[in-house]
Amino acid sequence: MKKIVVFGANGPTGRLLVRQALDRGYNVTAVTRHPAGYPIQAENLRVLGGDVYDPASVEQAVAGQEAVLSVLGVPFSRKPVKVYSEGMANIMQAMQKWGVRRLVCVTSSATDTQAGPHGGFLFEKVLQPFVVEVLGKTLYQDMRKMEAMVQTSDLEWTIVRPSGLFETGEVTSYKVAENYLSSKFTSRADLAASMLQFSADNRYSRKIMAVGTYAVRPSFISLLWREGFAKKA
Repeated sequence: MKKIVVFGANGPTGRLLVRQALDRGYNVTAVTRHPAGYPIQAENLRVLGGDVYDPASVEQAVAGQEAVLSVLGVPFSRKPVKVYSEGMANIMQAMQKWGVRRLVCVTSSATDTQAGPHGGFLFEKVLQPFVVEVLGKTLYQDMRKMEAMVQTSDLEWTIVRPSGLFETGEVTSYKVAENYLSSKFTSRADLAASMLQFSADNRYSRKIMAVGTYAVRPSFISLLWREGFAKKA
């Protein structure tokens, strides 16, 4: 039975990831700043109060695990964002201390807008630049910083780059590809499922993986509002 720890476990994707892992028989440690109100209970679940800015609590969470999965996320902000880079620095330090090698972490397809197109002229030349360079400038800067840290480490890492996140009732027939997919959208359920897929298969080690949902598509405007101004990941 695989033992995993999930950072960002109380976010919308994190809760899906924890549920899916439990359904597959994993032993899961869910790290949250508010453990008393965590909505999931199960025999194979340990809910641990912790904060990625606190190295001691991160070390406690990582000890004895077989894999670390991070779905850390924050809303867009004009202020500097550091949860991705500083949080991951503490996570990687704890992994090195306890000899945990496997890391799967989430960023975004928007961290590399040169990888390939995700839409037509309006999306590529107007909407995406506004989101990446204005609304989410500090967020994506910190994501890129985290990606650089992870890629230069000696861990067995996989960086997962979804596109615009939205909700579906269940996992769809999602697609994955190294570095790039054309899809503008990724279901949170599909993102969670792909993370478990990547964590269990060494073929995805030391790769950047794109995840796309094609069976269902949300409204771009409603998605932009939810993703830009609500809690991410």
